[in-house]
Parts: sequence; structure tokens; C-alpha cells
Amino acid sequence: MLQNLLNLFFPKACAGCESFLLNDEIVLCTQCRHEIPLTNHHKIPENEVMQKFYGRIPLEYGSALFYFHKKGIVQEMIHKLKYKGQEQIGETIGNWYSEELKNLQQLKDIDFIIPVPLHKKRFHERGYNQVAGFGKTLSSNLEIAYDDTLLYRKLYTKTQTKKDLLGRADMITSVFDVDFSENHKGKHFLLVDDVLTTGSTLEACSRALLKIPNSKISIVCMAMAHN
Repeated sequence: MLQNLLNLFFPKACAGCESFLLNDEIVLCTQCRHEIPLTNHHKIPENEVMQKFYGRIPLEYGSALFYFHKKGIVQEMIHKLKYKGQEQIGETIGNWYSEELKNLQQLKDIDFIIPVPLHKKRFHERGYNQVAGFGKTLSSNLEIAYDDTLLYRKLYTKTQTKKDLLGRADMITSVFDVDFSENHKGKHFLLVDDVLTTGSTLEACSRALLKIPNSKISIVCMAMAHN
């Protein structure tokens, strides 16, 4: 009853198109869910994420759930997640992708789910890591440990979204590092992020994790930039 009253006076809006959500709709309206561009990477062994990292890092598995287009539904969702405090969006995407990933053999030996970290200053500015809800939901649904302390960001950098590939190259060896123990050696890490663009951030994170002896890396993202 209380929730119905709250919805009456403060109706929830679709994260994609801003239309009011019906009682049985979560984050996205039915129309946006139908129109959202899915990659189906989990059905394609040699998908675009795997191809993105060929020759860069030894990736065990990689995929993204959505395609990210400028001014599209996914951009609206990620913007609200990242800058408007709507952390439930990450959790909803995590629940959605868990259903697709739970039976994948490539992920059966994952030991830890690792979110791409924010610098402490950025975390305090934003108040949360936009990837955390996604990662924790995958962790819960797939029954894999979540570790947000192993990988950390050493340097505070301005947003990377407007830099070209050469402009990002310096981050590969300087921005991220790991604080690991014996428990992390020989483990398979699933690195999670919001949007895959050039892949430089994920490459830098992966190279840091690969400092751990006999480690293996897989990557799962909410979305992948698509022309």
C-alpha cells in the first residue's frame, strides 16, 4: 500500500525514455526493453570483445550485454547510473546479464569478480562506483566472490571519454596497480566495467592483475560502443 502511494505521488520514470513505469516494470519500460540493442556476445565465442583485445592481453573470455549508441537508450541508462545516482540501474543490468552468463562454461572457474576502480578522490566526488552494483549482483547471482580492494587506481585522471587511443596509452603502466596476497595467486579474475570503448582502461587493469603469478583474466561489460 505504501509503495503504491509513493508511486502515485512520485512515479518512477523509465531510465531510457523517461515515460512513467507501470507497477510491474523495473528501470526500463516494456518498449525500451524490447528496443534495447543486445549484442548476444554470450552466444558467439569469437565475439567483438574478444576481438578487441587480440594481441593486447591474453583474455580467457569477454562479452558485453548491450550496444552503446550516442543518444540511444543505453547511453541514457549509463548516464543516469554514472551521474544521477541511479545505482539500481547497475543492479538491474547485473540481474539481466546473470541469466545469460550463468551457464557459460568459460566462467565456471572464475574465482573473483573485480570492478574497474575509481580513484579515492573520484569516489568521494561521486559517492559510489557505478560498476559496483553490477559487479555485486553478478557476484550474488553467479555465486562468485566480489573483491573491490585487490585492484586500485594509483593516479587521479580526468575523464578518458574524449581522449584518443594514443592519449590513453600512458595509463597502461601508470594508473592501476594491485595489492595481492597468496590467496590471489593462480586465480581467474572477472573484470567488470560499464562501457567498453577503446579498451585502454580495461587493458591497463588487466595488465595490473596479470602481475599476480599465474593469473587469468576475463572481462564482462554492461555495454560496448558500436558505430
